[in-house]
Order: sequence, then C-alpha cells, then structure tokens
Amino acid sequence: MTEFLSTGGGTIAYEVAGDGPLVVLAHGMGDSRTSYRFVIPQLVAAGYRVAAADLRGCGESSTDWPSFSRTDIAADLIALIRHLGGPAVLVGQSISGGAATIAAAQAPELISGIVELAPFTRAQSIKLGDFRVKRYRAGATRLLGTGLLGSVKMWLSYLDLAYPGRRPADWAEQIERIRSQMSEPARMKAMQKMGMSKPTDARDHLAGVQCPALIVEGSLDPDWVDPRAEGEAIVAALPDGIGELAVIEGAGHYPHTQYPDETVALLLPFLARTAARA
Repeated sequence: MTEFLSTGGGTIAYEVAGDGPLVVLAHGMGDSRTSYRFVIPQLVAAGYRVAAADLRGCGESSTDWPSFSRTDIAADLIALIRHLGGPAVLVGQSISGGAATIAAAQAPELISGIVELAPFTRAQSIKLGDFRVKRYRAGATRLLGTGLLGSVKMWLSYLDLAYPGRRPADWAEQIERIRSQMSEPARMKAMQKMGMSKPTDARDHLAGVQCPALIVEGSLDPDWVDPRAEGEAIVAALPDGIGELAVIEGAGHYPHTQYPDETVALLLPFLARTAARA
C-alpha cells in the first residue's frame, strides 16, 4: 500500500513491508520504486522491514520540487528514515547512490550502513579515448539525447543498452510502465534536472561517511568505460576500511532488477553485519 510523506517541498511516496531491522531502498532517475520488485520479497523473507521510496518527481511522488540534486534526494531519504524510526541501512542506485553517501555523512545517527548500486557518486572526468569503447559511447549518446531533447524514445533506447543480455521476465510491462510515466512532461523535466545535477556534492561527502559501505557495479554498465575502476575509486575515496566493492558479471546499470538474486546474495551478508546494529 502506498503511503505519503510531506517533506515541506513536496510529497514522497513509499511503501513498507515486513518486520525487523529497517532497510530503505531508493532507485535511479527516470524510474520508480518498482525497480526493486524482485528484491523486496527476498529481503522481507530474510527478516527485514523494507521501505521502498519513489524519488521526488518520480513514480507516485509529487513533481513540483524546486530542485532535484543528490543533496535534495538525501534530505528526503533522511526525512523518511527519521519518520520510520531509523536507523536504517540505505540502499541507493545510480543518482541515489550519491544521495546515500550524502545522507550517511549528514545523519550518521540514522544510517548504519549504505549500499550503492551502480552509483553516480564521483565527479566524472571524460577523456577523448573513452569514446572508443562502443558500449560507453552508445550509452553516453543516448543519455545526452534524453537530457537535451526530453525524449522518451531516447530514454527507452538507453534502457535497452543498460540491460545487456538478461532481461526481467516482465520486461515488456516494465518498459510500458516507464514509457507511461516518462511521457508526463513534469516527470521528464524532473529527470532532465536530475541528469544535469553534478555529483560533486556526493564526492565532497565521501570522506565523511562513517558507516560501512558496499559498492556494487555491473561489469557491463554502459555508464562507465571501466565499471570496476569506478567502484574502486569510490572505495578509495571513503575512509580506510569501511568500503568494499563487488562486481556482478554481465550486469548493466540496474543489477537489482536484472540480477536480483545475485544482488540479494551480496546484500544479505552486508545487512547481517550492519542492520543488526540498528
């Protein structure tokens, strides 16, 4: 059942299932909390209370927010965790991975661990030679077209690339759901603004994270020339000893939807070490 939390600037939609230590799930831009549909039942069955939220401007959340930065998203997630009676382990994907970094640094009393799935957490430095990598070149071109033109077609074309090989059994329904949501001008505008926000705010908070952090990359993620190297750079920027990296072979930018069982297999040991302290 959908619930709503007013944070002052708008309304965040979320749903809660299960009992036990709190785990909060946040998705990436141009998506919704349904991206965790295969993960939630497994976490609930493992004994966790799981809250999945729609980011501002996404899913069932309101669209009339003044800005859509990682810092803004972090504030929403902190408010949700506080409302639900944290602390919590916070799982964020893509832009929400960066938001999880900020939230952990700003509210350490509320967050006992963070998991970042294919996160945009560091400032990106693009080199000319990067475009020799076909996968990266195609992804960057489609993302740029989506951002500049507000094109639903270009966004769906990017998703086609971001799910290499294996697709969810309900892929057709997923694409139609995203097509419908992103055809709403306000939701497309929200995604464009998210895409234009720079991850420097998240980068600047990496050194301030105090809780354990698990970084998960897909080996075929089109958003980076070398996903493993990106994950290693994030771990290196965290304080010594708190970060660890896992790479899911064959996964693209959405490991939790494309490879949910493998993602949960990484989450459960991490949750056992971190959520148990909550």
